[in-house]
Amino acid sequence: MLPRPARKAVNAYHHGDLRDALVQAALHQVELGGPEAISISALAKTLGVSQPAPYKHFADRESLLMAVTAEAFRQFSAMLREAIEQPSKRSKLSRFAQVTFDFGLRRIGIYRLMFASRIIASAPKGGELHSATMETFGLLLEALEAPAVGLLRERTALKIWASLHGVVMLAEQGLLTGELANVSREELVEDIVEEAKLALSVAIEAASKPTL
Repeated sequence: MLPRPARKAVNAYHHGDLRDALVQAALHQVELGGPEAISISALAKTLGVSQPAPYKHFADRESLLMAVTAEAFRQFSAMLREAIEQPSKRSKLSRFAQVTFDFGLRRIGIYRLMFASRIIASAPKGGELHSATMETFGLLLEALEAPAVGLLRERTALKIWASLHGVVMLAEQGLLTGELANVSREELVEDIVEEAKLALSVAIEAASKPTL
């Protein structure tokens, strides 16, 4: 089971650290009740500050959500990096996939904020959230352990990400028991990994052949 990253207590606010305290407390709200649970007024009350105080750091709820989502991606990336950098007989991609699957099911409220909301779509390119998501995507490219040939790695990475997301969401809804295919959810994740690696290898080999 994956360890949860260390997190400050939601009421551990100290002068000069309100922005981070708001983000950490909001993450706690999301984990308990999903993205809809975030309330700036409730956060102010939890942290014992005035109602206007949070707005010195976040113009509105959407800007807070972006900061919270960015922090969630940073925590997710830290887990992924730890997993793929540890010595193991399993491939980096296999470890990446299993961490993603475990994270999605164990922290579904935060996962939904990251992957099932429109927060990322409204994030400005080059901003905090965009940078955090690209870091995660970069780890997926690293986990592929394949040379850069055109955009083959990137396309394969997107297919893997989409497939893993589908497995997480179906499993969370109880719609992916594996009974019909006589396969466990973990085995299905491994199938996705192996098929993606094989397809990428074939594509790279084909792209490397000289054209007549």
